[in-house]
Amino acid sequence: MDMKKVVAFKILLVLALAVVSTSCKKSSSSKNSSRATGWDINSREGGFQYNTDFKEQETAPGLVFIEGGTFTKGRVQDDVMHDWNNSPNQQHVQSFYMDETEVTNAMYMEYLDWIKRVYPPSDESIRAIYHGALPDTLVWRNRLGFNEVMTENYLRHPGYGEYPVVGVSWIQAVEFANWRSDRVNEFYLEKAGYLKRDAKITDVDSEQTFSTDTYINAPTLTYGGNEEIIRPEGRGRRNVRVDEDGNESGVFATRETGIISPKYRLPTETEWEYAALGLSELRSYNLYRGRKKYPWDGQYTRSGKRKIRGDQMANFKQGKGDYGGIAGWSDDGADITNAVKSYEPNDFGLYDMAGNVAEWVADVYRPIIDDEFNDFNYYRGNVYTKNALNDDGTVKVVTIDDIVYDTLSNGKVVARNLPGEILQVPVDENETYLRSNFDKSDQINFRDGDKRSSRYFESFNDDENEGGAESETRKMYNSPKHTITRDSLGNIIREYDKRNSRTSLINDKVRVYKGGSWKDREYWLDPAQRRYFPQDMATDYIGFRCAMSRVGSKSKNKTKKKN
Repeated sequence: MDMKKVVAFKILLVLALAVVSTSCKKSSSSKNSSRATGWDINSREGGFQYNTDFKEQETAPGLVFIEGGTFTKGRVQDDVMHDWNNSPNQQHVQSFYMDETEVTNAMYMEYLDWIKRVYPPSDESIRAIYHGALPDTLVWRNRLGFNEVMTENYLRHPGYGEYPVVGVSWIQAVEFANWRSDRVNEFYLEKAGYLKRDAKITDVDSEQTFSTDTYINAPTLTYGGNEEIIRPEGRGRRNVRVDEDGNESGVFATRETGIISPKYRLPTETEWEYAALGLSELRSYNLYRGRKKYPWDGQYTRSGKRKIRGDQMANFKQGKGDYGGIAGWSDDGADITNAVKSYEPNDFGLYDMAGNVAEWVADVYRPIIDDEFNDFNYYRGNVYTKNALNDDGTVKVVTIDDIVYDTLSNGKVVARNLPGEILQVPVDENETYLRSNFDKSDQINFRDGDKRSSRYFESFNDDENEGGAESETRKMYNSPKHTITRDSLGNIIREYDKRNSRTSLINDKVRVYKGGSWKDREYWLDPAQRRYFPQDMATDYIGFRCAMSRVGSKSKNKTKKKN
């Protein structure tokens, strides 16, 4: 072949390869071009709209990032009590966020202020909403103690503003987390121009409130359908697109925008224990055995650092009658609770994961952690629900007339739902048919405490009154069943279960709480320790903090690998 032709052919080949390479690179890197169809994304003419500029989840107010991983859950130190309920088992936790500190009195007071403004207790028809949210300040009383100063001042006095809130039941903690979710997303949407500025303060009342779920599923029903709030003029209109037929799109934010945050919630027991340990690299039983008895390194409660050597690392009861040391040189700087951030944080940047107050977690208590069935994001307490629908197929939004009130075991009345929320109903066969991962709404007793998990399955009786006490003793968790009702005049009628056949205090309404408190001895500071308490009751030593799931990458600010 002629040399000139060979050279020309090589040049053409190189140019062709360059064009192909450039074309492929352009196609793969065009974020507003679909790799599925080649169609434009986010075009002004309409079509598929998607946030292709999303980087990562924004850290919501009060939270810190906890990168997930594998760890040994349970008691890895010598267990002098030989407890059956915290045997070591390996678990994996997805990345999540957790409150830097426990929820404080000031934070909870903001919640109470909002409830009082929106659902004023002066209105008899909705008075129970505010009263049901109030912490039980009487938890400070002691028959042989003078604690009235805390009873009267601990919740509201600014001197205790940065102290962890107590007297809050598990149910109340969950309701606070739900409220917080709505307020934060309401703020995000206002900031992005989807809601009228300051409507969250100036325009809300018992019939005009914001709910995240309602906004996602039926945005026109948010704020009672007030067009002025949900379709703001001005900067919010920049999101609107109008097609040839005059139809608007982009008026409301959707999950695809990335603006709406996941919900605040109570952490699961597994998340809480993982976060409390503050593990960075030492995550296996053999590696951190003896080094991570507490949220800090070492096996002692006093600091070994030169500047603060001998100082206590947490707030706890150090001995009989010793809640803080002698006057003038206090061991831990507190006698009851202490202000948050009074002690050093753990490696994740979390404060008071040992001491100060113990904390509610989401799980229903069971002695056994069923790691054979699940070792990923372990949690016991799932009750699956779905949105209730009207006859026309639209979601049913709760009104004042639809509020359901529950009377708790202590006689306190709480609202099960609030106006503006979507009514929830249990999932049914439409969701469970032929599924292998769940088969009913309430999964609390799965593989533990129900018929299928009992060796006395054949002699189980669905009706407690049939078979008498003998059949009841065969139940795995046959705790007393007290009843509390109200007569036609509203008077409380209490009926105590005094049967001798009751053998346990464990039921589906007791929740796990973790960590030691100002009232506990050193033994309970170990993050592996676990106890339980009725979900509708409160104490002067249990508080809580919120968590939030992470969406997207496992690591924060993760950079893509270069080819």
